[in-house]
Amino acid sequence: MPEKEKLRLDKYLWSIRLFKTRSQAAEACDKGKVKYNGDSAKAAKTVSVGDEYEVKTESKRWRIKVTGLLDHRVQYSEAINYYIDITPAEEIERLQFQAASFNTGKRQSKIGRPTKKDRRELDGFMGEEE
Repeated sequence: MPEKEKLRLDKYLWSIRLFKTRSQAAEACDKGKVKYNGDSAKAAKTVSVGDEYEVKTESKRWRIKVTGLLDHRVQYSEAINYYIDITPAEEIERLQFQAASFNTGKRQSKIGRPTKKDRRELDGFMGEEE
């Protein structure tokens, strides 16, 4: 696979699957959610091997080091070969803590809405049995 000499930052972030669309990656750059050396990085910035970026996505605050240039979207298993995740340990711990307290909106098993059997028992208890 030929590597390009010049590669835009938004295209790189999209191709390594940090963002679902390239426009989301560009928007994150415009809003200052992508930093290079502590400064906001523009979407058109040229990516080089060895660069380190701080990227804030909806779910995680990443710190990545570029190990290869990728200009098209590939499978996740292949995309992870083009960067090294150097996210600090405390950020990963914070995410795990958040995940433990995060409510997915699904009911927990055996809690909440009664089953058909529970309804029958309730109806019998309430004296509504026929």
